[in-house]
Amino acid sequence: MARYLVVAHRTAKSPELARKLAELRSRDPEARFVLLVPAAPPAGWVYEEGEIQRQAKEEAEAAKAALEAQGISIEEAKPGDVSPILALEEELMAHPGEYQAIVLATLPPGLSRWLRLDVHSQAERFGLPVIHVIAH
Repeated sequence: MARYLVVAHRTAKSPELARKLAELRSRDPEARFVLLVPAAPPAGWVYEEGEIQRQAKEEAEAAKAALEAQGISIEEAKPGDVSPILALEEELMAHPGEYQAIVLATLPPGLSRWLRLDVHSQAERFGLPVIHVIAH
């Protein structure tokens, strides 16, 4: 039984992510998923921390509901830091050894801020397999 840390924001409700999670569950019917939704930086990067965390929490809950509507059970949905790498690091440090892999959902190259920031490669430094899903 594997526990996956699913990291997504704009792609969290995507059918591509739901398909990948369903595929993982078909290989391991006991697989569990925790959804981490890093906060989205507003235009200009001027923001109030509490406000963007509230928005990320709302987005996480909406994404959880959307994935569950597509047949994917989500154990927990959490907001994270504006930096996806810091959000990942904080979650993994808070729960050492609890995750067997990271599922990272991004937009396609050219559209994805996370790909421009090389989040998919940087996530590998945590020592877990990184499953990259590109959502359209």
